[in-house]
Amino acid sequence: MFDALATLLVFDLAGLTPGTPLGQALHFFVMDVAKILALLTTVIYLMGWLRALLTPERVRAMMRGRSGPGARLVAVGLGAVTPFCSCSSIPLFIGFVEAGIPLGVTLSFLIASPMVNQVAVVVLAGVIGWETTLIYVATGLTVAFVGGYVLQAFKLERWVEDYVWKIHMGEAALETERDNSLRARHDYAWNEVRQIVGRIWKYVFIGVGIGAFIHGYVPADFVAKIAGDGSVLSVIVAVLVGVPMYSDAVGIIPVAEALLGKGVPLGTVLAFMMAVIALSLPEMLILRKVVKWPLLGIFAAYLAAAFVLVGVLFNALRSVTA
Repeated sequence: MFDALATLLVFDLAGLTPGTPLGQALHFFVMDVAKILALLTTVIYLMGWLRALLTPERVRAMMRGRSGPGARLVAVGLGAVTPFCSCSSIPLFIGFVEAGIPLGVTLSFLIASPMVNQVAVVVLAGVIGWETTLIYVATGLTVAFVGGYVLQAFKLERWVEDYVWKIHMGEAALETERDNSLRARHDYAWNEVRQIVGRIWKYVFIGVGIGAFIHGYVPADFVAKIAGDGSVLSVIVAVLVGVPMYSDAVGIIPVAEALLGKGVPLGTVLAFMMAVIALSLPEMLILRKVVKWPLLGIFAAYLAAAFVLVGVLFNALRSVTA
């Protein structure tokens, strides 16, 4: 349907020639923008109905008093189904600390939440396919789960800003009951659509624009040369390139689609995506407001090492099975 819409607008109405760089780029742009925005609106609205009761305060209440592997599984699972991004990191971090949740569990949630969520999963599957999506989700959740244990071993509590430990958020928000009527849930779901789409549409346009340029104008052999052959060095470069970038998970999907289409190894693309979403410089600067530099450095180093490992492993597996 979206391919037909793009063909109608770009080739039939605009009169561009199929196969030309401009024609290919615009066709890619129109098709992906329409597809992603349609999927975003539909999925966010439907999930809004189910998530009407899942506020940050309720997430905090669900995690209160939990520890051990079960707590990390819950944290990673909640991170995957909640739409919280870097803008929510500070209140969630403070809320989890105030609730007595172990710091390793909190960091597992903070890794999983921006990197894996139901909206990104559906959009990724619709654009790239379910096989790549399942690989991305499985590796993202594994990085988040293992990260809780690895980071907890460093006794990071000493590097949380002092003011965080002194905050008492209170229980009033947890006791507030939300209107569960159909009208209230519709209003909540539609408000979620307006807020989330309104916040990330520009990243969708930027991401699709970059992907369209790569798709239409950048030769496949040039991309392959720049991205390398899947070696460790090429994966490290992909992670480093992703750090200064900032995008929602949805916004980076069309870039990943274009890179895969040009023959960039899957592991390299996965490492790049994860770095953009969970290791970006803006994300680190936001977290710096609640943690000290040593904790932030260890957190970033773990993520970078994990993403490089993911990329190298998947590139190695792909070369073995090819």
